[in-house]
Amino acid sequence: MAQTMRAIPDIKNGTGPATSLFINPSIPKPSPKPTDAIVKIKCFGLNRMDLLQREGHYPVPPQAPKTLGVEFSGTIESFGNDVEEGFKVGDEVFGLAYGGAYAEYIAVSTHMLMHRPKELSWEQAAGVPETWITATQAMYLVGGFAPGKSIVWHAGASSVSIAGIQLSKADNASEIYVTAGSQEKIEFCVKELGATAGFNYHTQDWAKEILKATGGKGVDIVIDFIGQNYFQGNLDVAARDGHIVHLGAMSGTKLPAGVDIGAFVRKRVRFEGSSLRSRDEEYQGKLRDTLVEHMAPKMKDGSFKVLVEKVFPWEDIVKAHQLMESNQTKGKIICRVD
Repeated sequence: MAQTMRAIPDIKNGTGPATSLFINPSIPKPSPKPTDAIVKIKCFGLNRMDLLQREGHYPVPPQAPKTLGVEFSGTIESFGNDVEEGFKVGDEVFGLAYGGAYAEYIAVSTHMLMHRPKELSWEQAAGVPETWITATQAMYLVGGFAPGKSIVWHAGASSVSIAGIQLSKADNASEIYVTAGSQEKIEFCVKELGATAGFNYHTQDWAKEILKATGGKGVDIVIDFIGQNYFQGNLDVAARDGHIVHLGAMSGTKLPAGVDIGAFVRKRVRFEGSSLRSRDEEYQGKLRDTLVEHMAPKMKDGSFKVLVEKVFPWEDIVKAHQLMESNQTKGKIICRVD
């Protein structure tokens, strides 16, 4: 008889609101491909792509299972027959997957696993892979960050930007600016994480404020998740030879009439979109190694903070999704698989 597990692979009516999510008690347990490990999941992290996928608005890669979730922590139970050296059964790990983390077990390439430092709880470890690897990719591989460059992180209190601000600070950015929707979030980014300054997009013209703060020069790198509403502002604040890294479009994808694209030529601005989930295992493995190089020592000595907003039992997955939809959080939302 085939082994089964509990998972959240199904959404009532195929797509829908948070209340459409439910745990299916009898899903086939995954089998490993040659380069895979089977990990028994302790915790998984929520990401905004999960909300989009639930609503049918996310381009899921073909190799992904329909079960939601891309980041997790847990213990290795078994392997395929051609896995990366350095892992053994019983190892405590955290990692990134194409999907399938809202479950008791997951099959995942060992190229995307990392050993869990004892300094990180299971909940913290589950909140690292997607956010910290995305920040690493956007900042270094796509944005071309180097010490001495200036950078803007939009949605400053989001999990990716929380990671990015800390990476920027540790690697000697000249200036780190953030945007956020409340003074509380701005103060958190500046006082707790080390951003240079922050601007409230509800009450301030953040583009004008950044230009004022930089003496009209602008910034070298802009990391954006907002899209439509920030497109013009991003072009305005980009410095000569600046690089805008586009990771999402929370405000929409269609630009309004009157957008001035002159900065592309006048300032030699580059605008580059990127995603992580659609990348192949080799690329993601390189990102993992880059993350470990920049992050691991500072995770162990406490210099980097992995911030968890709230932990839910996974039976409360509906409440967890609703909290993320509220946009009131700072840090990760984690579910514990009991």
